[in-house]
Amino acid sequence: MYLEITLLAYLIDKIFGEFSFIRHPVIIMGDYIKWFEKRFYKDDIFRGSILTITLIVIVWIVIDLILSNLHTILPWYIELILISTLASTTIASNMLYASVKDLIKNPDNIKYLVSRDTKELKSSDINKAGIETYAENLSDGVIAPLFYLLLFGLEGAFIYKAINTLDSMVGYRNMHYEKFGKFSAIIDDVVNYIPARITAILISLLMFNPKALFNFYRYGKKHDSPNAGHPISAMALAIGVKLGGDTIYFGKLKKKAHFGEGRDNIGKEDILKALSFQWRLDILLLLIIGATLWKNMVGI
Repeated sequence: MYLEITLLAYLIDKIFGEFSFIRHPVIIMGDYIKWFEKRFYKDDIFRGSILTITLIVIVWIVIDLILSNLHTILPWYIELILISTLASTTIASNMLYASVKDLIKNPDNIKYLVSRDTKELKSSDINKAGIETYAENLSDGVIAPLFYLLLFGLEGAFIYKAINTLDSMVGYRNMHYEKFGKFSAIIDDVVNYIPARITAILISLLMFNPKALFNFYRYGKKHDSPNAGHPISAMALAIGVKLGGDTIYFGKLKKKAHFGEGRDNIGKEDILKALSFQWRLDILLLLIIGATLWKNMVGI
């Protein structure tokens, strides 16, 4: 049943995107993280570990209760649709694509997508930041949730989302979060290890670029993150641009490696090239859906 849920969840996200009329589960997780930090913050690993463990346990219990009740009171087909709809909230394919494509018409909106300083960014730098964001978040927001949904069902997808939300809120290496967010950051690195590499491989294969497939790791390992550099490098190599490089954060220049071997000047057409991965992934998943339905029909 996990395969059907995974594929249906992807289709629901593709068609409907974010459900604006409900409070998104990630926002609810974020509310808990803020509440815990306000009440119990102390910059040590123990407090941060308690935050991580309690959020994971709460998410696990809530999802398990939902599944138990749905299974008890509803027909299997209604249960499948509701579970798949819930699962779609862990996937951000629609929103990610729309947000990055929006940069072509509204480049100033880059400030909503990245943590780097954006006021002085040139057009090429904005386009580069958008492509980096798209490639990195293909792993965090699309492939990883699908991966854990397929393997472990709704609990797996939501626990992954809890870990990823923790990392995005407290997993920073600064004075405030160096110890408090350390455990969250480590767990996030662990759960993203396989999905990040799957994402890089998918980018290379679906963009029909053997060079990206055989070279993404060589560049990706230069990134500060053990995971983020791989899909970024694969995308850079696939579309023929050079991503990464020195970047300003909070007024300070941070030395960063380059990923890829292509052009430094990156245009809006390069954003479109990167976004073309979306329809390729859609076709792949639709083929899998079709093959699954055919197999089930033959089985019947």
